[in-house]
Amino acid sequence: MGRVEGKVAFITGAARGQGRSHAVRLAEEGADIIAVDTTGKVDSVPYPLATAEDLAETVRLVEALDRRIVAREADVRDSTALAAAVEEGVAEFGRLDIVLANAGISSPASTLEMSEDTWQDMIDINLTGVWKTLKVSVPHIIAGGRGGAVVITSSLAALYANPNTAHYSAAKAGLVQMAKVMAKEWAEHSIRVNTVHPTTVATEMILNDATYKLFRPDLEHPTRADFEEAALTLNRLPVAALEPRDISETVLHLVADSGRYITGTTQVVDAGGQL
Repeated sequence: MGRVEGKVAFITGAARGQGRSHAVRLAEEGADIIAVDTTGKVDSVPYPLATAEDLAETVRLVEALDRRIVAREADVRDSTALAAAVEEGVAEFGRLDIVLANAGISSPASTLEMSEDTWQDMIDINLTGVWKTLKVSVPHIIAGGRGGAVVITSSLAALYANPNTAHYSAAKAGLVQMAKVMAKEWAEHSIRVNTVHPTTVATEMILNDATYKLFRPDLEHPTRADFEEAALTLNRLPVAALEPRDISETVLHLVADSGRYITGTTQVVDAGGQL
C-alpha cells in the first residue's frame, strides 16, 4: 500500500516544475490526480508559461504509474474554470482528499519601478489565486467527511527579504497567515493546512534570464552558472538550487498519515537559507 493509496489530490500549476513533481510523487504512492494549469500568457511574467504539451507530459507520467488523472486547463484567477475542473475530477474519482495550491509566478522588479500590472498580477495569482483554489475545492473534502490535507506553496521569500521581490514576498507572506486561519476554521473537519517554504528550486520559474539578472545584477548577461555562483552564497548547505522532488517529499509527508497531527505550520525547505 502506498502512503496515499486510494486518495485523490487536486494540484494547481501541475504542468511542470514542482506541481508536476508533486503529481508524480503522490501517484507513486497511490493517489489519483486532478491537475490544472494555464497555457495563457501573463504579460508581466518575463518567461514562457506552461504549454498544453507540458500538461500532457504530466498526464503521461501519472498514467505510466497506473494511476488515473483528470487534467484541465484553468487559470487560478478564474474561479469558474477551477470549479469545473474540480467537479469533473470528483465526479470521475468519487472523492477529494488533498489540495496542493502550488501555482505561482515570478516577476522580479524594484518596488518603486514595477508597474501596477506587475503588482496586481502577482497578488491575483500568488495570493488571491490560492484563496480561489481552496474556496472551490475544500468543500469537496468537507463533504467527504473523511478529513484531508491542504499544502500551500509559499516561499523562503515569505520569511527572508531580498531586494526586487516586494510583490512576491508580500503575496507569499500573506499565504502564511491565511493558512493559519484556515487551519483553525477547518480543524473541526479534520482538515490540516500547512505552508511549505522552499529556497530556490530548479524549475522554469527560476531557470530564466530574469532570475539570473536578479541574482547577478553586476553582469549584463548572466548565465545559469553565474546564477548558481550567487545562489550558493544564500544557502548554507552546498547547493545552488533544490530539485522539485526535494519539495515533493515534504509535501508527501504533510499529506500522508506521517503528518496527521501537523497543521498551521510553516515547513521550511531552504538548505539553511535562513541561517
